[in-house]
This record gives sequence, structure tokens and C-alpha cells, in this order.
Amino acid sequence: MKILFVGDIYGEPGRKMLLNNLEELKQTYRPNIIIVNAENSANNGRGITQKFYKELMQAGVHSVTMGNHVWGQNELTEFIYDSRVVRPINFIEAPGKGYDVIKYNNQTLLVVNALGRTFMNANLESPFFEIEKVIDAVKTDYVFVDFHAEATSEKVALGHYLDGKASVVVGTHTHIQTADERVLPKGTLYITDVGMTGPLDGIIGVEKDIVIKRFIHGHSAPNQVAITRNQLNAVIIDLKQKTIKRIHLED
Repeated sequence: MKILFVGDIYGEPGRKMLLNNLEELKQTYRPNIIIVNAENSANNGRGITQKFYKELMQAGVHSVTMGNHVWGQNELTEFIYDSRVVRPINFIEAPGKGYDVIKYNNQTLLVVNALGRTFMNANLESPFFEIEKVIDAVKTDYVFVDFHAEATSEKVALGHYLDGKASVVVGTHTHIQTADERVLPKGTLYITDVGMTGPLDGIIGVEKDIVIKRFIHGHSAPNQVAITRNQLNAVIIDLKQKTIKRIHLED
């Protein structure tokens, strides 16, 4: 089984970059399963709309993971129960589901999404225990985990905690692709952050002048999605060959 996972789609530039390149990615890498993180995919970089969700399904995406901006668009609560959207599993109580099972050629893949707690929202259940519980309860051939977290240390720790239990642990949220893709000692495929899909010359997707002023003055205008060259960051995973490789495309 081969999985294409596309990192954090950011705003309209990210949506266009994904949809404009997805067919070529399919032809090049021949994935069996396509998963995307779309928690930043709305126009303001927060949440997902039903319109874009339908576009993802029409384009052949099998599962959509989310993150800390999962509820950025209120309309998600209207369609999440009938969707392939996987929201973070470690909310204490929330609409939707924190995992999904995808079937392909008589094999099953468990897709789990979770939020980190360090530098983020402490009012969450432990991602370590919640992921482990669902892996133990839902028996599948393979397990894919999208860990949406700020601290690299927390991501690496989860990777090692799930080593040998999950097939794949990928990190999202920090929007910068890391160069540490590898096979962990007990066989889990891992990368700390897949990176984002959207503006290349902003600051993690935001218009750069806004963020620079915020660092200098301590305040600035609200975030705006940057209009620049665009990028697509992803990984292609081969569960049979035990490989994980980075993908980086630019306009």
C-alpha cells in the first residue's frame, strides 16, 4: 500500500496548488491512498468549507485530517458526520470522529488525527494515550497518524512512543518541512513535519510584513494569506517497502 500525504493546505493559494498538481502527483507516484491536512484551507487560513471538502473528494482524496483550527468554519459541524474528515481524537468532547478506517484491496488503514499539548491547548486528553487506545481497539492492517503539534520534541516523543504500534507517524502544524524522514528502530515510518501547501514567500502562509511588524512592535494587523509564489509539500509512503520520501514542488 502506498500513501500520498499532503501537508497543511493554506488558504486559496494552497487549495489551487493542490488541485493543480494532484493529477501529476498521482501519475508520478501511483498512490493507493491520498490523505491531506486541510485545517488551514479556508480563505482566512482557518478551517475547511464544505465546498472545498467536496472538491477534495471529487479529486480522489480518501481522508482529510485537521488540527487546531478544525472549527474555524462553523459549517463543518453541519457535514462532519457524513464526511471523511478526521478531527483531532483528543478533544474532551467534540462533533465528528477522531479516526477513520479506509479499505483498499482487502487491506485496512486506520487514520488517526491528534493535537499536541505543548505550547498549544492544555485542555486536551493525552494524545499518547488516546491514539494508543484506538490502535488497541480498532484492529487494522496499517495505522497512519497525523500529529498536529507545535513542539518538535513532542512529535519525536510520540513517534518513539508509537514505534512498532503505528505504521506511520507524520507531523503537521509548523508548516516547515523537516529533513528527518526515517524508519524508527521498531519499524514505524516517521517525519517531524511534512510542511505546508500554499504561499512560499510569506511567513508560514501569512503576509510577511504583518508577521515582521508583530515581532518588532508586539502588535500588527490581523493575519492575511500571503500572495506569493506557491509550494506543495508532501510525503510518499510505501508501507510494503518501508520507505518515506519528501516531496517539494514550487510554482
